[in-house]
Amino acid sequence: LLGILLNPLVNKMICWKVPKILAIILAILLAVVVAAGIIIFISTQLASFSELAPQFQERGTAMLNGITAWVSDTFNIAKEVQLKKLNEAMQSGQAYIGKTLTTVMGIIGVVVLLPIYTFLILYYKPLFLNFFYDVFENKHVEKVTEVLNETKTAIQKYIQGLLIELAIVAAMNSAALLILGVKYAILIGIIGAILNLIPYIGGLVAIALPVLMSIVTGDGGYTTPLFIVGAYGLIQFIDNNIIVPRIVSSKVEVNAFFSIVIVLFGGALWGVSGMFLSIPFLAICKIIFDRIDNLKPWGHLLGTDMNENFTLITQETEESTIEVETTVEVTTETSDAAEPIDNKEEQVSEEKEKES
Repeated sequence: LLGILLNPLVNKMICWKVPKILAIILAILLAVVVAAGIIIFISTQLASFSELAPQFQERGTAMLNGITAWVSDTFNIAKEVQLKKLNEAMQSGQAYIGKTLTTVMGIIGVVVLLPIYTFLILYYKPLFLNFFYDVFENKHVEKVTEVLNETKTAIQKYIQGLLIELAIVAAMNSAALLILGVKYAILIGIIGAILNLIPYIGGLVAIALPVLMSIVTGDGGYTTPLFIVGAYGLIQFIDNNIIVPRIVSSKVEVNAFFSIVIVLFGGALWGVSGMFLSIPFLAICKIIFDRIDNLKPWGHLLGTDMNENFTLITQETEESTIEVETTVEVTTETSDAAEPIDNKEEQVSEEKEKES
């Protein structure tokens, strides 16, 4: 995906007479600088969280005591039993923490190797294109070219739409949290926008961080957390009904039902990365289906156009109606024209009878 996103920049520099290898290196360096700037900003903001560690501990202890007291009074469960169960749950959670750290280390390794992969993909792009042309027969060259061009365009526009969505949602999150007086509003707003890139689920997860921050650093009331939930709900409504349909989903032309299904399926197979890559994968499948006659019904099923077949059926019905009306008119005219002939025959027969 990164290679496809950087491909227009590389082509532009090649048109400026920049050598191909140098153009690829400069494009990758630009992407690395942008990513490094974002990571440095977030890491410096996260480092300042250490100032709130005593406050987190104090408020967390108070909340835990309040919860255990409520459970003890409501369900008649002793505090010692509750703390014992909590410690057991924390010990069993250490295994999940180890798995999470392993996953994070794997992601870091992939990120380190990502510039190398991107360089090789951009450098050997002609080999990949020639491979696709060699696999299919010459009579399919036009369709193969069309599929490759539309796939490249769809992925580029999809990623560009995601970046635009990221910027807009980050700005709205940060503005809402600043108005509500939440600490580290800009950082939390950016993190929420990044989590929002995970389709349909990330936005819900992003609400937890500002709510927790307001509970720990607030005055102990629940007014601010409720306002945060309301503000994030409004932002999610704007994002899902205005930003995503007009900026993101319109680029891939896949309907919402199959988008949700493929996101859940991708998450079950490959986790977060599968959820992120599932919609571009489905968009590529739709482009291929639309170019193969036997698979066109599947492409139409995945798409957003619900009027195409209905329009065809309506046109066929109108045409058949016109044909029927024309037939009726011709029959009527023929019968009208036949009436004078019948009258003349009757007159002739009457005259013959009179003469006889």
